[in-house]
Amino acid sequence: MEISLRQKIEGHFKFLYGETQAADLAERTMALLEKYQVGKQASEVKKSTKKFSEADAILITYGDVIQKESQPALQTLKEFLDSYLDEQINAVHILPFFPYSSDDGFSVIDYRRIDPKLGTWEDIQALAESKKLMIDAVINHISQESDWFQGFLHGDPQYQDYFIKVDSSWDLSKVVRPRTSPLLTEVETTNGPKKVWTTFSADQIDLNYANPEVLLEILDLLLFYLDQGVSIIRLDAIAYLWKESGTTCIHLPQTHRVVKLMRLIMEAASPDAVLITETNVPHLENISYFGAYDQELKRTDEAHMVYQFPLAPLVLHTLVSGSAKRLMDWAEGLEDTGIFFNFIASHDGIGMLPAHGILTDEELQNVIDQVSRNGGLLSHRSNPDGSETVYELNTTLYDALNDPKNPDLPVDIDRFLASQVILMSLAGVPGIYYHSLFGSRNSMENVQKTGRARSINREKFSQQALIQTLEDSHNERTKIFNRMRDLLAIRTQYEAFSPYGAQGIFRVDDRVFGLVRTSPDKSSGILVLVNISSENVKVAIDIGNSIFTQADAIKDLISGEVFPMRGRTLELAFNPYQSMWLNA
Repeated sequence: MEISLRQKIEGHFKFLYGETQAADLAERTMALLEKYQVGKQASEVKKSTKKFSEADAILITYGDVIQKESQPALQTLKEFLDSYLDEQINAVHILPFFPYSSDDGFSVIDYRRIDPKLGTWEDIQALAESKKLMIDAVINHISQESDWFQGFLHGDPQYQDYFIKVDSSWDLSKVVRPRTSPLLTEVETTNGPKKVWTTFSADQIDLNYANPEVLLEILDLLLFYLDQGVSIIRLDAIAYLWKESGTTCIHLPQTHRVVKLMRLIMEAASPDAVLITETNVPHLENISYFGAYDQELKRTDEAHMVYQFPLAPLVLHTLVSGSAKRLMDWAEGLEDTGIFFNFIASHDGIGMLPAHGILTDEELQNVIDQVSRNGGLLSHRSNPDGSETVYELNTTLYDALNDPKNPDLPVDIDRFLASQVILMSLAGVPGIYYHSLFGSRNSMENVQKTGRARSINREKFSQQALIQTLEDSHNERTKIFNRMRDLLAIRTQYEAFSPYGAQGIFRVDDRVFGLVRTSPDKSSGILVLVNISSENVKVAIDIGNSIFTQADAIKDLISGEVFPMRGRTLELAFNPYQSMWLNA
């Protein structure tokens, strides 16, 4: 007998809160679904897992990244996307656009309001009509300036259990820390001083999911976002959601069960909705958020998509070392368990922890040293033994790869674009940080303004200045932007780049990253070859052992060059950092 939606919901609540409360919580959750009626009910959902295609590429951006006087920033962003990236980018991830008190938006004051400088929910809905829209659910914590926390401080009974009050009975000895800041913050309340849990900063107060009222509030919030036209919801820092005394307080079974429940509710409301988890942790821990695989439905039961965190440090290592071996060895071992959100640059810089165990300490240090030489900054985390580890490189990707003190423009651009071709080629959905569109440089001016290392790659643009730049065909940023648009446009046309297609490593030379992508129906394929070195490289491909066995000629989709087939061997010559997408 098939289990009903209500029974599934109740089962999750039983696991989290026990049998006594489960039935009532399930009933209240069903009422939330009826309240919103965002889409079809679960019984009408088609058992299809194809939520993505080769046409999908997600631009990662702040809502106010492009600014125009006397115009809400979200409207300015939409104008730019419609004018310059209409066919190249079909989805946009707008980083938190709510009123906030710190951390460039990740300390949210009100989850249901939009910062007036950015616009209104109508502006969000307009963006959602032209692009798939991805937004952040920053639900591990909330700003100390929020009504919720202010209610807690002033004795409002509704909010007394919304936050985690820690006393001497708690065993915190095993807690995993992502920051060097204090885990607990003492605050003055009408009921006396209290120590509250603050994973990321004293301004970001962790929510208490052991209180089911908090979870119900957040489920209501997710449905509200879907009702505004949002199609992809990113769970920020979700790994730290649930806390238990005497545990690591990361990846707890309750956290995974909450994510499963969120997916169930979202799909019940809107079958096309996508849930993505952001967990900057080692690879095996990261992919645990796919959940269990259902053989009958051919899908997992937790996140639809997870961030591919090792990719950024591995690509950086590849181009620093001039060897693709580590990257190809890693890619060859990737599990076919779900859809990866591939990215190599973001608002948070380049996380190093996911590369531990893949790269040696010496290889990691070489990457760190290059970023430091090129003007980047380093962020550290505390270890249980009191030592510190570099967990993040704060830099733009362009400056991480290229020495700003010794520019060599044609080579620098090709080296940077080699990283982007690798990103766009791997199985999954590529995420393009807005600064990667233009090859932006480190902004120390931003760092000086905010005092935060992460501000180095969060520069904002004047619309007028940006358009003037893009109208200058000789400008470095314009050259990068135009080539990025060309690559993205090519990618959308070939089913071999579908995230559901197969991928296999193609080894010809350690200086060349080689990958074979095949369409889901196996009717077509693309051979990806990227010279990741500063050397001229020649390779010979045995056609009898490739996807081109029956081809008369092979075309490089990037340059347009055609290679007639003569015999069984295809000989190719690569300039430094040259990339090819070969197709029969």
